[in-house]
Amino acid sequence: MAKRERVVRMSVEQPLWRALTAYRLLTMVYAVLLFLSAFRKFDHPGVAAGYLGGLAVWTVVTHRKVANAAACTKRFLGADLTVAMAGILLTPYADTHERIAAGGPTLPSIWTAGSVLAFALKGGWRWAGFASTFVAAANILAHGGEPNRDTLHNVLLVWVASIAIGYVVEVARASEATLARALEIEAATRERERLARDIHDGVLQVLAMVQRRGTELGGEAAELGRMAGEQEVALRTLVSSGLLPASRVSRDESLGALVTAYEVEEPGADEGELDLRTLLAPHAGSRVSFAEPGTPVLLPVPAAKELAAAVGAALDNVRRHAGDGARAWILVEDWGDEVIVTVRDDGPGIPAGRLDQAAGEGRMGVALSIRGRLRDLGGSAELVSVPGQGTEVELKVPRGRTQ
Repeated sequence: MAKRERVVRMSVEQPLWRALTAYRLLTMVYAVLLFLSAFRKFDHPGVAAGYLGGLAVWTVVTHRKVANAAACTKRFLGADLTVAMAGILLTPYADTHERIAAGGPTLPSIWTAGSVLAFALKGGWRWAGFASTFVAAANILAHGGEPNRDTLHNVLLVWVASIAIGYVVEVARASEATLARALEIEAATRERERLARDIHDGVLQVLAMVQRRGTELGGEAAELGRMAGEQEVALRTLVSSGLLPASRVSRDESLGALVTAYEVEEPGADEGELDLRTLLAPHAGSRVSFAEPGTPVLLPVPAAKELAAAVGAALDNVRRHAGDGARAWILVEDWGDEVIVTVRDDGPGIPAGRLDQAAGEGRMGVALSIRGRLRDLGGSAELVSVPGQGTEVELKVPRGRTQ
């Protein structure tokens, strides 16, 4: 049996989390060494030593919290930012005014940037901007409301860098979701091709043989052959229709960019979206050809059902008025802002004025079953018929107005 394809879970941002873990540890050591090299110059070295000791313990104990997006919770981010801001605000009390005015480092020094970068990796550029604003405010307060040029430069650098990294993370997540979708489509296509080969070698050949032999024998066997032919066409359409399985996307930022599966709405549900092709494909048969795009045609569930019902009404009219030998064609087109479904037949056509006459007699099939449904969806139904050349019904549904 052929091996089934599957989509591999991945995370392009995981290396960034590992880098952040190393950054926090290294900058914590740097802050401690920076203090030890100048501790005699502090007004209250005991305060600085107590804070840096707590910072070292906090960094070591919480290093697993920055291992990935799932572990890095909002509560931890708030606590981590509080630790960084506390160190900044304690600096004027622990250090001398001269050193601070000269541009001396705060107690946590560049360790503070790690807290802001964690916000960027977790929630993107908006979260990064939020955290950077608090750090900037704390630095301004630590300098008595009159920060020097170096302080302003450092604050601006952290603000811009964190927002840039947050934006890159958002782009990476979107790109990864697109890649995962492409890989799944490729896997689904290969599986569909394998099934098509197996079915073609078995079931379809048997059905074709039954149709051929039934036609040759005539009588009841001919009717059996006709039914086998219809099932052959329906099965062939189903195999080649390209209906895709559930999408795989990253829906929750707590999972980072890990790709997870979610289920498509069932046809019986009234919420979410539904692939219109799944509702129209069963109409295909020996006398009805079905042409569709290679990608899902998604519409809100109520709109998809109403449009499919209108198509069914058009096909009923073909069977009722065009005769048993008439053929029909269904064409689905997705133009992004609207979906167009065309139903065409090769029957005798509709004489001029016949629809108005039918409406006057109380027969409202086209007016209610087709045009009424499309009008309720904010769309339109255009009917063109030439006597002797068949009838064409064009159904248009705008995407932004369907509910």
